[in-house]
Amino acid sequence: MSVVELLILLLIAGICGSLAQALTGFNRGGCLLAVALGFIGALVGMWIARALGLPEPFAIQIGGQAFPIVWSIVGASVVTIVVGLLTGRR
Repeated sequence: MSVVELLILLLIAGICGSLAQALTGFNRGGCLLAVALGFIGALVGMWIARALGLPEPFAIQIGGQAFPIVWSIVGASVVTIVVGLLTGRR
């Protein structure tokens, strides 16, 4: 994977994490938290999809690797809700 492909992957993960934060109303953290949520969400989302036997409706190929957009947003939303419940309101 080249540097450009890694930067594109980080950008897509950040967008997915930001969408998850917007959907759940969790606005703590910044860009780095959104990128981390995008990657963690991809892992959690794919785990949920495999457990339920669901297909991947939309994945982007980057450097020969598929990044699951829909499951990344779903998984990041789940992680964001859990973190929001654990930390409470300010």
